[in-house]
Amino acid sequence: MRLEWIEDILAVLDHGSLAHAAEKRFLTQSAFTRRIRLIENSVGAVLFDRTRKPVTLMPGVAALEPELRDLCSRLQRLQNTMREVSNPHGHTVTIACQHALTTLLSSKLAGVLRPQKRKVRVRSGDGDECLMLLLSGEVEFAMMYDTLGIRKAVVPKAFESISLGVDTLIPVCAPSMRSAAEQNEVPVISYPSDVFLGKVFERAIVPQLPSGVTVSPKAETSLTLAMLQFAIDGYGVAWLPKSLVFDHIDEQRLISLSSVLPEQELGIKMFSLTDARNEQHNSVWLDLSEISHHN
Repeated sequence: MRLEWIEDILAVLDHGSLAHAAEKRFLTQSAFTRRIRLIENSVGAVLFDRTRKPVTLMPGVAALEPELRDLCSRLQRLQNTMREVSNPHGHTVTIACQHALTTLLSSKLAGVLRPQKRKVRVRSGDGDECLMLLLSGEVEFAMMYDTLGIRKAVVPKAFESISLGVDTLIPVCAPSMRSAAEQNEVPVISYPSDVFLGKVFERAIVPQLPSGVTVSPKAETSLTLAMLQFAIDGYGVAWLPKSLVFDHIDEQRLISLSSVLPEQELGIKMFSLTDARNEQHNSVWLDLSEISHHN
């Protein structure tokens, strides 16, 4: 059983269909379907129930999920360890960063790790994706926003965390949109409700809107850089991390609406697996904990 085959099976479990799993595995659906048939032929068993739509794992295979996840995690860690010990230039620190934080923290990560001649590999994703990368052993550390207790429901005791500082989610728009943004129906660029910043918007921003004010979505994206461009182009009001829009406000491409619309403080945290502790891990953890950000 190859590691990538286990990852394919878990992708179907995690995403509920072959089509969504193929997308997450960066394959076309036809290519992913061929690989699924290859897995079944190699194992000598039918793993997927094709009588159901969407196609799902056979109940007996789905029951093996704990063993599959454990084996996947151990194989990924072994693979990473073998890469490291065979690397003559030393250890590469692997980090998952929430999309909105990647731009903010990348230079700081390099600055903190460069004096120790450590290389860094950063992967970007939504907050939950970062935690899954950490759980699977594909990265050693994860950095993401955390506020309102949203993470508490998804962060088990297997993780330890440390605060790296704070940012603020603020309302901004193009100067030409100011008058529209001050009406009772505010045109907004929204986040999907199932991503972290979408949850923050629904739980913290919407309840604080002035009396009589409602929002009217004009576009939706989970990517903060795409939302930033939508805002600059005048599509509507966007709630974005202050660290991301500070220069744009200073250069008058955007204006802040914090005087009339609510904002929300965002904590920034670093996570790692509790059982990953060793001398090298502890050293990197201490180096990375020196990163701080306040806005």
